[in-house]
Amino acid sequence: MSEEERLVSADAENIDEQVIEAALRPKKLDDFVGQERVREQLSLVLHGALRRGRTPDHVLLSGGPGLGKTTLAMIIAAELGQPLRISSGPAIERAGDLAAVLSTLADGEVLFLDEIHRLARPAEEMLYMAMEDFRVDVVVGKGPGATAIPLDIAPFTLVGATTRAGMLPGPLRDRFGFVAHMDFYGPAELEVIVRRSARLLDVEITDDGAAEIAGRSRGTPRIANRLLRRVRDYAEVRADGVIDRELARVALKLYEVDERGLDRLDRAVLGSLMRKFGGGPVGLSTLAVSVGEEPETVEVVAEPFLVRQGLLARTPRGRVATGAAWAHLGLTPPPAAPLTGTLFDVDGDAEGTE
Repeated sequence: MSEEERLVSADAENIDEQVIEAALRPKKLDDFVGQERVREQLSLVLHGALRRGRTPDHVLLSGGPGLGKTTLAMIIAAELGQPLRISSGPAIERAGDLAAVLSTLADGEVLFLDEIHRLARPAEEMLYMAMEDFRVDVVVGKGPGATAIPLDIAPFTLVGATTRAGMLPGPLRDRFGFVAHMDFYGPAELEVIVRRSARLLDVEITDDGAAEIAGRSRGTPRIANRLLRRVRDYAEVRADGVIDRELARVALKLYEVDERGLDRLDRAVLGSLMRKFGGGPVGLSTLAVSVGEEPETVEVVAEPFLVRQGLLARTPRGRVATGAAWAHLGLTPPPAAPLTGTLFDVDGDAEGTE
C-alpha cells in the first residue's frame, strides 16, 4: 500500500483532490486556522515590510505534508497584493531552469518553491546570489571559453517549503529572514476546519460529527478534509445527508479509520508485532515481511505516525510495541513484553534494521 492510496495519507497526489483543496483554502491570514504563533509572526513580517514599502524577507516554512505550507504561500502573496509563481525543487534540474524563472519575475513578485531541499546543487548555488543580491550569473559557452554574464533581477520574495528541514543546507537556510515550523493541529483547531469546509461544501454537520472527524484526522487539515468528503458521500447515499457523531463513526469504520486515526496498514503493523512477535523487539525487514509490505513502506508510511502516537518505538534491537498499543488493540501483553518507553530512542534512523 503506497502513501497515495491511503485515506489517511497527508500527501495530495490526485489532481481532483488538489482542485478541491484549492477551493477549501483560506485566502487571508485572518482566516487561517491554527499555527497561531507562526501566523502572528508572519503578519508582523508582511505588514512591517508593507509599511516600509520594501520587499519582505524570504520565508522558509517547514513541517509535514498537509499542514498548510502551500496555503500560507498563497496567503503571503495575497497579503502583499502580488502574483504568486509556483515551482518545486525537483522541477528545477539545472541552474539555467532557475535563471529562466528568476529573470521573468516582476518587481515584488512572490516565488514559491515546494520541497526546496531537493533543489539541484548548481541551482541552489545560483539561488544564494539571487536571494542576497537580486542578481544571477548566466554562464554562456563551455570549457575555457565560457563567460559569466551578470543579470540583474527584480526584487522578489522567496517562500520555500520543506518536509525535511534537516536536509536543507545551512547556507541556504541562513539566507531566509523568517523561518517557521508548522506543528500538527489540535482537535479543537481541526473541528473549526471541518466545520468551515462543511459550509463551503454545503454539507450539514453537527458539532459532535465535526469532533468525531477531527479526532481521527492525525493532526492534519488535509486528512480532515478528505475524511469529511468520504463521510459526506456516506451521508448522502445511505442516510439523510446530515453528518452527526454516530454516522461519522459508522462511515469511518467502513473506511477502516479507527478512533485514533489508524488505518488498515497501521493496525496490521501493530497487530503483527504483538501477535506474532510478542510485542518485539523485531527487525524492520522481518516485520515488513510479516505484513506483506516492503520495509521502506513500513518505515516511511506507517511508522512515523505510530511513533508519534506512542504506539511503537524503535530500539537498538528492533521495533517494540508500547503499552498504549496493547491497550488500543485490546490485547493482553505476555509477562515479558516491554511496556514502557523509557529506554526507547525514537529518533534513530538505522535502529532495529536487518
